[in-house]
Parts: sequence; C-alpha cells; structure tokens
Amino acid sequence: MNENNKKIKVVIATPNSGGPITYSKILFLHLPKMGYEVRIVNFSSVENLPKLVRHVVYFLKLFFEGFKADIIYAQDPVSTGLPALLAAKLIGSRFFLKIVGDYAWEQGVQRFAVKDSLDDFAKKKKYSFMVQLLRYIETFVAKRAEKIIVPSNYLKGIVEKWGIESGKIEVIYNAVSIDEIGRVPEAVKRMSKPLVVTAGRLVPWKGIKPLMKVFEGVWHARLEGSNASLVVVGQGTEEKELKDYAEELNIKNQCLFTGQLSHEDTLAVMKEADIFVLNSTYEGLSHTLIEALKLGLCIIATDAGGNGEIIMNGNGLVIKTGDEKMLASNLKMLIEHQEKRAQFSAIAKESAERFSIEAMLQKLALVLR
Repeated sequence: MNENNKKIKVVIATPNSGGPITYSKILFLHLPKMGYEVRIVNFSSVENLPKLVRHVVYFLKLFFEGFKADIIYAQDPVSTGLPALLAAKLIGSRFFLKIVGDYAWEQGVQRFAVKDSLDDFAKKKKYSFMVQLLRYIETFVAKRAEKIIVPSNYLKGIVEKWGIESGKIEVIYNAVSIDEIGRVPEAVKRMSKPLVVTAGRLVPWKGIKPLMKVFEGVWHARLEGSNASLVVVGQGTEEKELKDYAEELNIKNQCLFTGQLSHEDTLAVMKEADIFVLNSTYEGLSHTLIEALKLGLCIIATDAGGNGEIIMNGNGLVIKTGDEKMLASNLKMLIEHQEKRAQFSAIAKESAERFSIEAMLQKLALVLR
C-alpha cells in the first residue's frame, strides 16, 4: 500500500487469448492484496466488430474504464498497446507495456509472407509496407512507455534492437498458476500410451508439422512402446493443413487434434502426458513450458527464445531448434524408457519454484511504484 493507504488503480489492456490472458488473471487476483485496484479490459469484447472500428471502440473502453486510473498497463505493443497509449496520454495516466513477442514479425509470418526467423527479422530493415507499419507502431508505443516488462533475457535483446534503451526494459519471469485443473476429454482418454502431448496455437513457428513428421517416423519404426499416440491441443491457422498432413503420414488414428480447450482442460490433458514436447522455432518465455514444469512433466523443448532459460540443469531435454534428428532420437529414447521419463518428471517439478507468483509480483510491484 502507498503512503496515504490509497489503492493504486491499474487498468490492464489485454489481448483475447494466450499467455497474456493467464498473466492478467494472476494480476487481477493477486495485486489487490498488495495495494492495487485492478480492472481488465479484454480485446475480445470488441473483436466481433469490423477492423479499425474495433480499435476505436477498444480505445473508448480504455478511456472510460481508465478515466481515474493511475496506471494503464498494456499486454502487447499494437492491438492493445496503441489504444492504451493514446488513452493514457489523454487521461494523464502512467503507461506501462509488457512485450511477450514481436507482433510485427508474428503478423508478417502469418499474413505477409515473411520467411525470416525472428533473429534475422530484427536485423533486417526492409519489408512490405504493412510489416513496416506494424514495426513502426510497436516501436512508437514502446518508446513512449515509462517501463517495458519482458519475460526473458532473450526478448530484452530483441526489444533493444528496436532502439529501446536497455535501462528502460525490465526482465521479470512469468509465473503461472495451476490451482484449477479441468477434465480430460474422452477422446484423449481413448488414445494409446505412452501419450505425447503438445499445446499451443496452430501456427508455423510452433513446429507442429515437423513434430508430426518425427512422430510418424518413430511410430512406424515399431519400437518397444510403439503404441504411442500424439495429442495436439489448440487451434490456429494451420489446423486444416495439419489434419490433412496426419492423413498423408498415415497417422490419423494415432494423432488427435482436440481443438481449443479451456485453460483448465488444457492443463488436464498436459497432466495426462507421458512426454510433453514444445518444438517451437520462436518463444518469448512460454507459459505452457512453465506449466509443464509445475505439472512435473517429462519435457522435450527446443532452444528457441527463452526456452533455455526454463529448461536447464536436467529438468528436461533441450534440442537445437529445427533439429529433427535430435528430436527423433530423444522422443524414441523417452518412449522406450519409462524410468527415464520418471527421472525428468521428478526434477521438473522441483525446478519450477523459480517461476513463483510471489517472486513475479514482488518484482512487478517495484517497477509499477
């Protein structure tokens, strides 16, 4: 609580899905215990409106919701960040920004034929008009934030390449809560064991298609434990392509796509996993990977982005991004050896304490004061 015992009013502007929703929920539940009054304005409330109109309406929502706010805290630099910045400036509120990825790069990959990795994208200066516009917006917003919070040292390096001074960027590791675990869908229960699970948006950088290819090779090798099955949790732009690919690989009966599940049910499916795989080529700091640690899962993850800041000291297996041979070798070993899976699971749960809610909130509260 501040000196006058007056609660600091914070409006959180959050996108409509993914890690920012989980993060915002944690702040909503826990910051009030530390002297903050928290309100969330979710972009999902306007996403059914036409483009541009939705951003104007979202700005108005933030303006009226945040009219007496001390702080407006945006959870991405473009879709919520730009409206939040404009509202904060008009109201006279302090403006803070969390960056969990490069929005311009993500949109460029999904919509504007960008093929470069994020690291190459950060160095290259010329792209199409729309990609350049998104880059300009995210940099414009970031430069006007009082402080920028990023969830990994890797992302701090990316944001510095936008021309943001290092001292303005605070690294605060994400924390996740797994207090509520839902139900495992019946279709998942029917899948044969050992169960290999991956979860996330079905977008190119999550590496689900290469994972399917590797799984097919391992499964058709008729190893001990070759009754393994693969469960993919999530939805996204690649969903139809991935389902067609499962048929092409002849693993349709061994590969289940659950579609979008609630956060609680996603955790339930992850907990059911014998092996959890995150084969992404890009991550800021993965909420899902931290959840996997807290659930005590046996994990294989790439060294993309901040993954190497989570999987370390024997709490899982880290493979080089894009190395399908290494992925196949490790997946084969874990499918065949239950005792190895148990060893990694035990270490994983112990290592999750670094990502406690208490540690995250204490660091964030210091930044917001």
